[in-house]
Amino acid sequence: MGDFSFFGKMLLGFGLLLAFMGLLILGLGKLFSIGRLPGDIYVQKGNFTFYFPLVTSLILSLILTILLNIFWRR
Repeated sequence: MGDFSFFGKMLLGFGLLLAFMGLLILGLGKLFSIGRLPGDIYVQKGNFTFYFPLVTSLILSLILTILLNIFWRR
């Protein structure tokens, strides 16, 4: 059998990164009203609610694209 210690460390690192990113998003969500931007689709009729964060998704995609290009460009 192979040595799986590297794989375990990698999974642990990704888990910690995801937990940190989740906490960061929760914290930023309280500071800024992200998710309730003009252009996000919100329909409520009776007991039915439909929410599609269109503009929020576009802005997060743009920010992540810029950050990933800065850090992983060769």
